[in-house]
Amino acid sequence: MSRIIDELKRTDHKRYLGGLDFFKYIGPGLLVTVGFIDPGNWASNFAAGADFGYSLLWVITLSTIMLIVLQHNVAHLGIVTGLCLSEAATKYTPKWVSRPILGTAVLASISTSLAEILGGAIALEMLFDIPIIWGSLLTAFFVTIMLFTNSYKRIERSIIAFVSVIGLSFLYELFLVDIDWPLAARSWVTPSSIPEGSLLVIMSVLGAVVMPHNLFLHSEVVQSREYNKKDDASIRKLLKYEFYDTLFSMGVGWAINSAMILLAAATFFANHIGVEELQQAKSLLEPLLGNQAATIFALALLMAGISSTVTSGMAAGSIFAGMFGESYHVKDVHSRVGILLSLGIALVVILFIENPFQGLIISQMILSIQLPFTIFLQVGLTSSKRVMGQYANSRWSSFVLYTMAVIVSVLNLALLFSESF
Repeated sequence: MSRIIDELKRTDHKRYLGGLDFFKYIGPGLLVTVGFIDPGNWASNFAAGADFGYSLLWVITLSTIMLIVLQHNVAHLGIVTGLCLSEAATKYTPKWVSRPILGTAVLASISTSLAEILGGAIALEMLFDIPIIWGSLLTAFFVTIMLFTNSYKRIERSIIAFVSVIGLSFLYELFLVDIDWPLAARSWVTPSSIPEGSLLVIMSVLGAVVMPHNLFLHSEVVQSREYNKKDDASIRKLLKYEFYDTLFSMGVGWAINSAMILLAAATFFANHIGVEELQQAKSLLEPLLGNQAATIFALALLMAGISSTVTSGMAAGSIFAGMFGESYHVKDVHSRVGILLSLGIALVVILFIENPFQGLIISQMILSIQLPFTIFLQVGLTSSKRVMGQYANSRWSSFVLYTMAVIVSVLNLALLFSESF
């Protein structure tokens, strides 16, 4: 009898440890998540909430669903092949296909870094009255030191801490305002007619959530845990836990992005106040929510700027190194060149930006324009049996993924058409 009891205890212990396995795989998804709660998202989300109230919440839901599918798909590539998206493109596609797409992906990463650095600089100006240019230099310098001296796991821990601070900040501020929760619930799941003049904001929100550089980054960071295994059982186990990591992390991102729109709708839209710069958002929050909320807002923005600049720099290093058939490593010269290109060119462009808030929104729109090229490349690779073997996309999965690429492409054409006429 005692042996049976001991065996039951061992079985329960194993089940308990198995349930904790999930936490061992948390990390890569949060690195991606911080990329879509960056300062560019802040600008897009606050513009959406301040100008259109709750009506664009459905864009966050749709974008997050697309993001979960795309990020899980590209992580499959990294787990099964041991290659990041850039490496796989270089290895399996002709140069006339891979080089232009990877080149535009580097440009998208530069656009992302611009938004991240600018956001950190705006936060420093809010907190310490540091001019934007000097704040940009400080943010870029600090992030460069972080990237050149830290390992993946140390960066992951920092990212998790930053995401926690940002999330708690917005949860705190939501308790200070009156939210129309029934209307918000309907807006999350019911696409409304596109309000006049909202297409640029919609594209910015879409580009700020589903970011091309994050697709490259996710396929790279899964390598940090040596996910690529040879036996079928190990691969299937890792695919399962990676999906849990992605679902959990993207859910966190959905909640934080939604909170931004809710906060803007409840404070600015409800009071008929337009937001044209993030600095203005702080000054408007002070009389509405109090000095403490405004300070928390600025601190959260600083955390978002620093952490997302780290991930955009890593993505640029991964993309550039992959063009030479190499994986990302901070001591590798190509990885370092990619990081410095992304941060350096972004700094130069910031010198010529007159309206930082508008620059943030346009930078996110640029990401949305590049996105279809990355999606078509990714789906082509993950649907190929030559690349993925038995783990290649099913016909249904390929159809869904290509449909997403077509939707983004149609929105891009609609934006270009509306801006031209």
